[in-house]
Amino acid sequence: MQDLMTMLSTLRRPRLLIRAARFGAQDYNRDRHLQRVLGYGALPRPAAALMRLMELERGLDDQRKQEDAGYSLTRHLDLLIAMMGEAQLLAASRTAPE
Repeated sequence: MQDLMTMLSTLRRPRLLIRAARFGAQDYNRDRHLQRVLGYGALPRPAAALMRLMELERGLDDQRKQEDAGYSLTRHLDLLIAMMGEAQLLAASRTAPE
């Protein structure tokens, strides 16, 4: 199985959606944003959270491609912002000295 960072780098989404998510990721707050996206309770570690976020985002992207009436652009953007924020946290934890 590919590692998480490789999986993220191979995602292909509309340029405008990614640009908006990058802008939002600058103000990412794990406690506030991740709980809103995943639900309240104990927050998973960044790798586990990223896996769950990627599953949820894949479902929304399928809805977008099928032009499903239930598709939520706001929810999709929230998920992408959280994915980018968690990816940054995961990358920082991998490079942190032990």
